[in-house]
Amino acid sequence: MLRKHRFFRVPVMVAICMAAMVSGCGGNNGNEKAGGAQPLPAMKLAYVSAKVYSEYPAMIEGRVNVEIRPQVDGTLEKILVNEGAFVNAGQPLFQIKGGVYREQYNQAIANQHAAEAALVNARLDVDKITPLVQNKVVSDVQLKAAKASYQAAKANVEQAKAAAQSAGISLGYTTLRAPVSGYIGKIPYRLGSLVTKNQNESLTVLSDVQEVNAYFSMSETDFIRFRGQYAGATIEEKIRNVPPVTLILADASEHSEKGVLQMAGGQFDNATGAISMKAVFANPQGLLRTGSTGKVRIEVLYNNVLLVPQAATTELQDKVFVFRLAEGNKAVKIPITVSGKSGNSYIVTTGLKPGDVIVTAGLLKLKEGAVVKPQFDAPQI
Repeated sequence: MLRKHRFFRVPVMVAICMAAMVSGCGGNNGNEKAGGAQPLPAMKLAYVSAKVYSEYPAMIEGRVNVEIRPQVDGTLEKILVNEGAFVNAGQPLFQIKGGVYREQYNQAIANQHAAEAALVNARLDVDKITPLVQNKVVSDVQLKAAKASYQAAKANVEQAKAAAQSAGISLGYTTLRAPVSGYIGKIPYRLGSLVTKNQNESLTVLSDVQEVNAYFSMSETDFIRFRGQYAGATIEEKIRNVPPVTLILADASEHSEKGVLQMAGGQFDNATGAISMKAVFANPQGLLRTGSTGKVRIEVLYNNVLLVPQAATTELQDKVFVFRLAEGNKAVKIPITVSGKSGNSYIVTTGLKPGDVIVTAGLLKLKEGAVVKPQFDAPQI
């Protein structure tokens, strides 16, 4: 009996295992057929409006940059300001030793007084001779000579006044004053330095930065595109229709004041193929200085465009691709043409149309021809 019991136990166990294996295999096949579509986030494309920003590296300069140069020769006697200081228009900046120029001015004033005295004497001679000629006591020639002397004395006075004025101007040049309000730049000279009116280097540069100009260059391609983006019959009219622009500072922060775009050049540079532009920004706190750098950001509004998230794209050999869902929700990898960026999305000009459904995430595990179960409300993964 024992042998008979063992004989039947083995086939029963094998049958149970085989049945389990067959059942398991059949169950997997059924799951694949029922749930083979891969659930992935997706979106349906539609026309929208989008803001696109173009950024251009810019060099910042003050509204007025004045080189302070000596107008007379002499020794630098006083430096009345510090580098980087703010000065008001008319404030003294430098003092050149002016003893020689003061003596020249005093001598010119003395010569003027002498000429004025000679003029008075010449007038007296004319007044004295006139009645004598009328009474025929002296000849008319003497009166003519007296009048000629008077005119010469009068000319001498005018010449002496001009010399005195010139000497006064030279004396005034010994004190160099700020022509505008602004900030003092580097001062390369020190007390006792010999300065001349013909020297190459300026004493300093004074920058008025209440407003600043941000200069940048725009390529010919960008300029052609720029002309087509704004209304107006002329370039000047188009520029006036450009919205206020933004200045991005070196630390990636935005300047507090918006700027106005203006033309800075009338032609393209033959060497660079670019045209010079500028944007004017108010600088009430004086934070921006001449020599600073940044980026000018210009905003363009596009209507009726297709936006595709950058996360929904892949790049290969300088081409951009997306997975579009074809018939049966099969993923098809297609190339698209991108004309710009709006935030974290691309503006697509060719390759897609309104109503197309694209996969927006999980692209790394998605293969061409795979069936996708689009999840339109799913979070991006």
